[in-house]
Amino acid sequence: MSFTLTSPVTGSAQVGLTSPTYTLTADTAPDSSGKQYAVTAVGGTQVYVTSHSPSAPFTLTMFRPKQIKLLRTTSDGYGRIANGKNKYTIIARKGVGVTTSVAGGGIQDGLFVATLSLEVPAGTDVMDAANIRAAMSCLIGALSTNSSAITETMISGLL
Repeated sequence: MSFTLTSPVTGSAQVGLTSPTYTLTADTAPDSSGKQYAVTAVGGTQVYVTSHSPSAPFTLTMFRPKQIKLLRTTSDGYGRIANGKNKYTIIARKGVGVTTSVAGGGIQDGLFVATLSLEVPAGTDVMDAANIRAAMSCLIGALSTNSSAITETMISGLL
């Protein structure tokens, strides 16, 4: 299995969004070690929410390491394990409007970026896959369950 999103994606509950869905189209990632999707349509009730455009991107991208690190031992004669980490990254980018305080400045374009970094010690994929699965299950469940609360913290600044 690989990172493959099925369209449409059903969004999580958020204040002001009713039954949010996101239609995805495969896109070209900015790097050959990535896979990217653009949100080409939004569904449900999402007042003022826009889909992808060149000046206001709405993309989901996953990157894998350019070269996978393998489990190895040190060359110092002691046989210690010297495994690096394989870093996977998921990035959500969304064009947003930013109000300026300058008279007549109106709204300027900005870019919201959310980055999730996953660092897997080399060899763990073979030796302890169950605990990688458990960690991801817990993380994604917590993010999903608390999606609206996390968003409200970003909007209000209250933790």
